[in-house]
Amino acid sequence: MTITDTYGTSTYTAQQLADLLAERLPVTFAERESDYFGVYFLATLADATRIKVQPNAVPGDDGEDELLEDDHPDVSVLLIVTAPAEAQLLDTELAAVDGLTRLRSSQS
Repeated sequence: MTITDTYGTSTYTAQQLADLLAERLPVTFAERESDYFGVYFLATLADATRIKVQPNAVPGDDGEDELLEDDHPDVSVLLIVTAPAEAQLLDTELAAVDGLTRLRSSQS
């Protein structure tokens, strides 16, 4: 079972948020690029927790950007944390980041 928490912000760019989190957490983000997500930042912790920082607007098939979180058009950057259910969650650390809001949490 995994837990996925999605956060959003318009206070930072994806690069700025990744840099800020790298200062506060024991993680190193790798810059990645994909046709679907564009440029994003990914870190994996020892307990298999994945932290992904990406723009909310991603390249669309028609050349126009599309929102991944279209319910939150005011959010420019997403932070997606996917962790095993038994992993120590990062709630406390992420709650301390100004301008970062939890949009949803789900289990699968």
